[in-house]
Amino acid sequence: MLLDTASLYFRAYFGVPDSVRAPDGTPVNAVRGLLDFIARLVQDHHPDDLVACWDNDWRPRWRVDLIPSYKAHRVAVERPEGPDEEETPDTLAPQVPIIEAVLDALGIARVGVAGYEADDVIGTLTGRASGPVDVITGDRDLYQLVDDARQVRVLYPLKGVGSLQVTDEAWLREKYGVDGPGYVDLALLRGDPSDGLPGVPGIGEKTAAKLLDAYGDLAGIMAAVDDPRSGLTPSQRKRLDEARAYVAVAPTVVRVAGDVPLPDFDPALPSEPLDPELVEALAARWGLNNAMHRLLTTLGK
Repeated sequence: MLLDTASLYFRAYFGVPDSVRAPDGTPVNAVRGLLDFIARLVQDHHPDDLVACWDNDWRPRWRVDLIPSYKAHRVAVERPEGPDEEETPDTLAPQVPIIEAVLDALGIARVGVAGYEADDVIGTLTGRASGPVDVITGDRDLYQLVDDARQVRVLYPLKGVGSLQVTDEAWLREKYGVDGPGYVDLALLRGDPSDGLPGVPGIGEKTAAKLLDAYGDLAGIMAAVDDPRSGLTPSQRKRLDEARAYVAVAPTVVRVAGDVPLPDFDPALPSEPLDPELVEALAARWGLNNAMHRLLTTLGK
């Protein structure tokens, strides 16, 4: 089980009232919500391994160099050296170090790599997996990893994590008319304002799906642009032709990396905390006794 951790703690932050606070008044709604999410996921799905995948760089330079608008609208502070600072709610940012400390004390593997997003860590771990993989994320970009043959599916939270949309190839074909790898082509053609991806002007989701159905993949579509006998409409041919520069680089930006240099770590789900005294101290300091108890009870089963 691979967690898109930021996606989940953002959801926890907005789903749990900010009246949930530590004894000193610090909001800990995202921390408590994430701990409850993990407890419920473990309880319902019984993973052998669980990795909290981390955004060490939420806007990698190698992606921005190809498409400068990539996530540009979410930049709070630009940093010439090192990752830009992302816009984050004032009461969420201070909770992220608490989440890191709690996961580390529990012994839940937390993996991030400089220059890469959590999506890339997830993609690399998925590629290396020898057994079934469940990816837990509220980010549809990761639909590209769905692979029935390898038993890779995406569990997309609809309400908390008690109600999850099970995304497999049948669901993708029903919803979008594509398989996992085809989702990359669909996403880059239609664009994604939330990620600053412009897409091809005039090519929305339905048109992109029809083009992929007709021509197979992005390469087939662009070959059709060059074939006067193809069935593209004049406007489609013109728009795709004018978007060649974008289409050439967008796959590298949209496709998750599969070759991230991961550190050594133990992915096994702990049955007991790595540092019980620190867990107890963190729970007391941040008012997380009940959430921590629920998770530890679940881990110990």
